[in-house]
Amino acid sequence: MTHGLSHPALPEPQDRLARIERARQTVMGQAPAGAAPGVQPWIERSWRRCLDLGMHPRQRIQFDEVSAPAVKRAIEANQPLLRAAAPVIRSLARAMADTRYFAILTDAQGVVIDVNGPIDRQDPSASAIARVGVNLSEAAVGTTAIGATLAEGLPVWLHRGEHFFDDTSVYSCAGAPLFGPNGQCIGMLDLTGIHVPERPALKHLVTQSARSIENALTLAQPHHLLLRLNWPGRVLGEDSDGLVGLDADGRITAANRAAIDMLNLVPGQAWPHASDVFAVPTGVLFDAARQQRGAVEQPLWCGLRVQVLAQPHSGHEGGSAPAPSGNYGVPLKQVESALIRKAVEDAQGNVAEAARVLGISRATVYRKLERR
Repeated sequence: MTHGLSHPALPEPQDRLARIERARQTVMGQAPAGAAPGVQPWIERSWRRCLDLGMHPRQRIQFDEVSAPAVKRAIEANQPLLRAAAPVIRSLARAMADTRYFAILTDAQGVVIDVNGPIDRQDPSASAIARVGVNLSEAAVGTTAIGATLAEGLPVWLHRGEHFFDDTSVYSCAGAPLFGPNGQCIGMLDLTGIHVPERPALKHLVTQSARSIENALTLAQPHHLLLRLNWPGRVLGEDSDGLVGLDADGRITAANRAAIDMLNLVPGQAWPHASDVFAVPTGVLFDAARQQRGAVEQPLWCGLRVQVLAQPHSGHEGGSAPAPSGNYGVPLKQVESALIRKAVEDAQGNVAEAARVLGISRATVYRKLERR
């Protein structure tokens, strides 16, 4: 049987590298802003920020680690992110298995908190960056997908000479920011290769993966009721859904980026009460969950309408209140079993690893699977 992987890699498009080099010469020569047509505007902005910091592209750089106590604090502070990202990063490793790219997870300051994938520890370019605790912020190592993503707050693709320093021109990387349930940036996900062909499709992969991590973080927040949102005509149940958690009083406790955009919430501020967003009594949303009404179009105070699927919380993790009693008609056991089966599948049948990711015992995993 013939596989696509047997085909040789396509040669590097020399015109692409030539355009990057011309842009570098223009900007590094301190030309006026906007004078580098060969690269994306955000790359030029990053280069100019590096120049403003007194950096020079030919200077040698050090990939410095932060202090051991700082690493410990970063790891402890980002436990929710690490838990949410673990299964997604394992899936990424499978998707990139034949590309020689690997995954890096950082905190909001650009400090590496996890790495995963085919890392050649004999290659200094790999061992320099694929280390927990190394500082890969823009201020530390110039223009990279990590620094640019955190500075610009958007997904990026960066190839070879688009990095600021000559020392980092061996890398090609995609990055996407990660936003927490309060709407603020908490880190970023990076996919990096060394001396590899350009793979711009990785920008799409890393963006989807970041969305999955953000949704997992939102679902992990304490909530009494979960609202899945989308515009009329769209199918609910995908990663693109808006996710909103409500406490027992109807106040919003968490929201993913899709919900923030749909409901015009302000990141970093205290979330409002549901009645300040939805132009219906909050009890209507709780009744919809109890009566298993399915997705129902609901009006917003802004005049728009959204599809809303109200679902009771299926557990008490994180100190959330138990769901109100009543016949919800929601197959929670089936959902629970599906999540556990997915974790076992992601762990390639390793029940102990699946239990660790889920935060439950191996015996619980076996018991839940036997009941399905």
